[in-house]
Amino acid sequence: MKYLKFLLIGIIFGIVMFKSEAASWFRIYEMFRFQSFHMYGIIGSALALGVLGIYLIKKYQLKSIDGEPIKFTPKNKSFSRYMYGGIIFGLGWALAGSCPGPIYTLIGAGYVSILVVLFGALLGTFLYGILRDKLPH
Repeated sequence: MKYLKFLLIGIIFGIVMFKSEAASWFRIYEMFRFQSFHMYGIIGSALALGVLGIYLIKKYQLKSIDGEPIKFTPKNKSFSRYMYGGIIFGLGWALAGSCPGPIYTLIGAGYVSILVVLFGALLGTFLYGILRDKLPH
């Protein structure tokens, strides 16, 4: 029962993703062919909201639900980590025909073939956990 609120938020988010067509392969295809502003508007809105949220957290030193301060740890910047990660992410996106973000939304909408993408995401996460120490960070 403690985590029911997170499940409900996830369900609402999934409905919004599906209804806004952010989980549509056709909308993603349109975006990459520069034929429609639809996905750029969704991504841009999410980016603006995220930037505003982080600004407000830092400005007012907001705390988490548990009352602990929210900390932002800077990441090590290197060309290789973003280049290799971006290539792998982009290839996976292209092979799946969809962004991996709405995997559960697509499964909930009845797209059974996305189960292959879910399996690939879980396998990739598992392999990263094993190989993390050997990868360039």
